[in-house]
Amino acid sequence: MSLPIFIKDISDFIFLSDPPQASDVLFIPGGTNTELPEHAAKLYAEGYAPFILPSGRYSVKRGAFPGPKTKKELYPGPYPTEFAFMADVLKRSGVPETAILKEDEAQFTQQNAVFSREACDRQGLKVSKAIIVCKAFHARRCFAYYSMAFPQAQLLVCPVQTGGVTKDDWFLTEKGVDRVLGELARCGSQMTDDIKRSLFH
Repeated sequence: MSLPIFIKDISDFIFLSDPPQASDVLFIPGGTNTELPEHAAKLYAEGYAPFILPSGRYSVKRGAFPGPKTKKELYPGPYPTEFAFMADVLKRSGVPETAILKEDEAQFTQQNAVFSREACDRQGLKVSKAIIVCKAFHARRCFAYYSMAFPQAQLLVCPVQTGGVTKDDWFLTEKGVDRVLGELARCGSQMTDDIKRSLFH
């Protein structure tokens, strides 16, 4: 079946992916998927960055951390925040506590980026290059917000496939279409004011 060209255009826009490079820090935007901190721990073990900064309190929509979405049997918690959960996964994956920077107030993606910048500034960590470890379908929005927070840095996205939503097959299921087109919509609806501020102020 020949796909409409706009499907490829949407895929290329939403699903960013870069090979990892030596960086100053690994960023993990908040979430409940165990695979994100596990992948960050793997990149840390491979020497790609000396620090990992997981960011997140809990979703503003939920009002509390619901627990891990995956591998609950390995990480039963309870955890008060996304940061606490991700930090536990990192430590149990071999990352020393001294390599984990803390941000536990963010409740949505824009705050993940801004508060991570504030955390780096408090630590005196100058970020020239960084890796963002996020869900694959979340890549574009994460990249945009972290680019605004770190305008002088080179940012690489090393995504993790979650929930069965991938660049190659998101358009085959209603769940995938809802997820990806929802992200596409949020790239406009949530970011209009932020983009205007970055361009005109």
